[in-house]
Amino acid sequence: MSLTKLDTTAALIVIDLQKGIVGLPTIHPTTEIVARSAKLARSFRERALSVVLVNVTGVAPGRTDVGPRNLSSLPADWTELVPELEQYPDDYIISKQRVGAFIGTSLDGTLRKRGVTQVFVTGIATSLGVESTARSAYDYGYNVVIVVDAVTDRDADAHRHCVEKIFPRISETDTTDGVLKLLKEPH
Repeated sequence: MSLTKLDTTAALIVIDLQKGIVGLPTIHPTTEIVARSAKLARSFRERALSVVLVNVTGVAPGRTDVGPRNLSSLPADWTELVPELEQYPDDYIISKQRVGAFIGTSLDGTLRKRGVTQVFVTGIATSLGVESTARSAYDYGYNVVIVVDAVTDRDADAHRHCVEKIFPRISETDTTDGVLKLLKEPH
């Protein structure tokens, strides 16, 4: 687990670090996931690399075993990104209604217009939004990097399975410190 190359046109994709999600119980403190993602976002911006902030605003229409999800019972501000991400005017905001950030959004087209070839993914939940986004990015031909200490899940087994079994097959992995070190190297 150590990233060796930073593409010159990389982007950071931050998944679902929004008010209605960061308060849910997870296996790692969400304050740490938010802090690491914010630190990475600042470093990407300093290098003039793209930052994509993703929030979820609805659910896909298909049926599931957990039944209908009543989003109307959530607080009015549940979709707002956490302020710690320090949203910049140049950040690209994706509001999704699917598990992943690519399906049903303009994310792929926007990244391609910007010439992005590599995406770094952080956020919540490892086994849902993060994995789905990483799978789509891989399928679309991006070099994918999962920042493993900047993702978390509500389920320890699901998180571990993704990190140990799924991510090595569809991405490279590294830590926040490893990525920050790579970003500091001359380009």
